[in-house]
Amino acid sequence: MAQATAIPMADEASRHDTDDSPPQTLFWTRRASLTARILAVNIVALVLLAGSLFYLDTYRKQLLAERFKLARSEAQITAEALVLAKAEREPALLTQLGKEQSLRLRLYDTKGKLEIDTFKLADPTFSFIDPEQEPWYQDAARMLDRGMEWLVGAPQIPPYRETDSEEGDAWPEVRRAREEVRSQIVLRHAPDRTPVITAAAPVGTEGAVLLTTRNSTDITQKVRDARQTLAIVVLIALVVSIQLSLFLARTIVQPLRTLVRAAVRVRLGRDREVEVPRLPERRDEIGMLARAISDMTAALRHRIDAVERFAADVAHEIKNPLASLRSALESLEKVKDPDLQRQLTAIAVHDVRRIDRLVTEIAEASRIDAELSRTTFEPVDLEDLAANTIASREGPERPGNSARIMLLRQGFGRATVLGAPLRLERVIENLLDNAISFSPPDGAIALIVTTGDGRVTLEVRDEGPGIPADQRENVFERFHSVRPEDESFGNHSGLGLAIARTIAEAHDGSLIARDRLDGKRGASLVLDLPRAPQS
Repeated sequence: MAQATAIPMADEASRHDTDDSPPQTLFWTRRASLTARILAVNIVALVLLAGSLFYLDTYRKQLLAERFKLARSEAQITAEALVLAKAEREPALLTQLGKEQSLRLRLYDTKGKLEIDTFKLADPTFSFIDPEQEPWYQDAARMLDRGMEWLVGAPQIPPYRETDSEEGDAWPEVRRAREEVRSQIVLRHAPDRTPVITAAAPVGTEGAVLLTTRNSTDITQKVRDARQTLAIVVLIALVVSIQLSLFLARTIVQPLRTLVRAAVRVRLGRDREVEVPRLPERRDEIGMLARAISDMTAALRHRIDAVERFAADVAHEIKNPLASLRSALESLEKVKDPDLQRQLTAIAVHDVRRIDRLVTEIAEASRIDAELSRTTFEPVDLEDLAANTIASREGPERPGNSARIMLLRQGFGRATVLGAPLRLERVIENLLDNAISFSPPDGAIALIVTTGDGRVTLEVRDEGPGIPADQRENVFERFHSVRPEDESFGNHSGLGLAIARTIAEAHDGSLIARDRLDGKRGASLVLDLPRAPQS
């Protein structure tokens, strides 16, 4: 398969949680946009805060309860004062109290007839407001009052209606106070929906009753002021929250949409040079995602390019032996000379073997990545593996191999790495095959295993012509065809070193070519792998 190339990934992406399970989403959020979700989460809290407006009804009830107590106390105290006062002092006493307490006081005699009315004795201490004469915003305030009362389920309060009758029975609280001989409190609404509190208290034991009336406009104003203050706070908080939510949504949604558009263009393949933004200025999860997608896209493009080049190289490499095979077979029918027929047959057989070798190597190269991605690595002693590989070449089944192979050891500790034994053995085989191909007859090949600094290296040295500095990367390309002059053409596919490097990089290692460090003539191929943790 294509030679793997290490592409630097974002550091942040390598530190993320490795849990691959899909995140669970609530059913009601699956169709909502991210902006809508952010707004909803922030507004819900403010809606709950706005719900405290309803609790102002409790505040209103507390104020009314206090005024009920005050009205009862005023009525009872005034009634007791009337019992002790002389008859001629009663009008002046009630007038003075009404003026000081902003009350309307009416005294009904034992027969229920109106005897004293402070509003008739002196100027009224309060007057009801005509809603028709007030500005529009007061109408809006009253509508809001009615709406809040309806929402909290407040009981209906009857309107206050003044009567011209001088009979005490015209007021239910006066009638009950006479019958039950105890104080009575009644709440009514003035025309402008302010509370009117009337209190009836018996005067003495003969049936006289005192009726006090107070228009508590301050209660309505206090509740409205509290409601208005809270509404303003909620409104300001709502505006600020919406702005902050939109800002947060923009910082999250806009880059995500940019990434989505770039990903779609990459998927459609309409713009080969499309750049996925990396957002280097962002150090948050969005930046990590952008850099991860950018790196993934670069790796995907590299792999696609490698696959395309690999396909082209395969077609080119197979085309040559196929052309030679076709030419030999076509000529074989026309040639009558037996010697020439044997030569053409030998060429055809050689080309068939060459095609078979190519197909085998190509199949091997194409499945290396897939196999290694599924392989569980195990501890492998690289020195033992190299020794076994060398031993397998010393038998009679490997004729023509006159090179002397030596295994040398440097460093301390076991040369243990984590990997796939068969694949690492294939790397050593390919390196030895390459060294043997370029070694002179009876030349020496050294395998040097070195441990140290958390790494294990396997160096393969030969005594061949060496590799020029400008060709040291080219030898790892697929189908590299520079071979020794005395080697028969087509005996190697040119995939050996490419496969070896692919396996090395799949083990988080590397494979490079360099000069021999001892200064002697020849090439040096070095396999470098991370050392396994020592128990």
